[in-house]
Amino acid sequence: MLQLTRLHQTFHPGTPSEVRALSGLDLHIAPGAFVIVLGMNGSGKSTLMNAIAGSFIPDEGEVVLDRQEITHWPEHQRAGMIGRVFQNPFSGTAPDLSILENFALASRRGRSRGLEFALSRTLREEVAERVRGLNMKLEERLDTPIGTLSGGQRQALTLLMATWIKPKLLLLDEHTAALDPKTAAQIIEISCERIERDRLTTLMVTHSMEQALELGDRLVMMHRGRIAYDFSREEKTGLSRTDLLRLFDQARACD
Repeated sequence: MLQLTRLHQTFHPGTPSEVRALSGLDLHIAPGAFVIVLGMNGSGKSTLMNAIAGSFIPDEGEVVLDRQEITHWPEHQRAGMIGRVFQNPFSGTAPDLSILENFALASRRGRSRGLEFALSRTLREEVAERVRGLNMKLEERLDTPIGTLSGGQRQALTLLMATWIKPKLLLLDEHTAALDPKTAAQIIEISCERIERDRLTTLMVTHSMEQALELGDRLVMMHRGRIAYDFSREEKTGLSRTDLLRLFDQARACD
């Protein structure tokens, strides 16, 4: 499904601020896989997500998604294939537009956007039905500006919008990091339900070792822009938080 081959990315090359964010990274994700990406600050996790989403064109390497080579596709062109939920609950939506208007935009993902979208009765009914499944009573507030909602409510809606049109790939970019533990657990539950129900190929970045150990069917650990360790579901079953800390220490020792 997703094939990354020898991705290199250096920011501010030749300056005192030079950062080598990706260093020949290779990664293959099979259709339907739920892969967790774990790494310390500066390991390249966010750069990896941005390279896949098309936020920049990598210095070197190739990005292939669903057998299409998309390395040089702009972000808006990839949006028709990729759904993404960001760390900040206030990213990825139009805060001044209503819940319904935001879903209308999401329904046009990958196509030209504008204010000409149709807020039809059919769309309202479909949005209300899907939102009702969140058990947040937001189906009664579809005309409320989305920017007035809490972070958890907005993140839940963003997740629904990212998967409104089933994406080839779902990117969850530390999407619970800014939430309190109770709300984060609720968003994780919703995420796993959507992933399992629609069999979504998913790449989830997290700082949480608990999430890394409990979620997904594969665990990838990054260090200095590379994949340091890659564990299958069976391999990561026996891992503990202490094991992960030891592995990070080993990776740093090899620098």
